[in-house]
Amino acid sequence: MATRVQHALDQLKSNGVRITPQRHAILTYLLESMSHPTADEIYRALEPRFPNMSVATVYNNLKMLIEAGMVHELTYGDNSSRFDADVSDHYHIICEKCGKIKDFSYPSLSEVEHKAEEMTGFVVHGHRMELHGICETCRNL
Repeated sequence: MATRVQHALDQLKSNGVRITPQRHAILTYLLESMSHPTADEIYRALEPRFPNMSVATVYNNLKMLIEAGMVHELTYGDNSSRFDADVSDHYHIICEKCGKIKDFSYPSLSEVEHKAEEMTGFVVHGHRMELHGICETCRNL
């Protein structure tokens, strides 16, 4: 995991981004977290180490990481964005009871994208697929 963090930090530095302790901590938290946290969850997790850090600092850093292509913002119907530092092609499954989000891989849907372009005349820039269900933990309650 440390090499992923270091690679990400090097990438930011090469783009002229200053690496503050807070920025380092936010990026590390995202790269180590598989829970797709909200900005508030990131803030609460880091606040004990950075008592002077504001929620706005977290949002501003997330915005910069999104613009740098290092983080994806996941928006769902509950009005709270979640953040994912895994920018590889993958999909999400969301528990309808507890809201847990898990990643899963599936072969590329490029054939679907090409068909959509053919049928609509659009130029497809990407797609998002999410599945909904009940996680194993909630099923066993």
